[in-house]
Amino acid sequence: MELPTLQERLAIVLAKRESLKKLLDLPGNGTLRIDIESALAELDELISDFKRTFPDLDISA
Repeated sequence: MELPTLQERLAIVLAKRESLKKLLDLPGNGTLRIDIESALAELDELISDFKRTFPDLDISA
């Protein structure tokens, strides 16, 4: 896979992460909050791995 494609896909992941953060801030999530927190943790791990793999890229997260 080409680097520009990876960057585009990472931008999509980062946008979805922001959506999850907004969902987390909404009241009344109940037990869904656990799933949202888990998804955020997994995305953060994915982003961290990407940064370690491609340290020269500018990743805003």
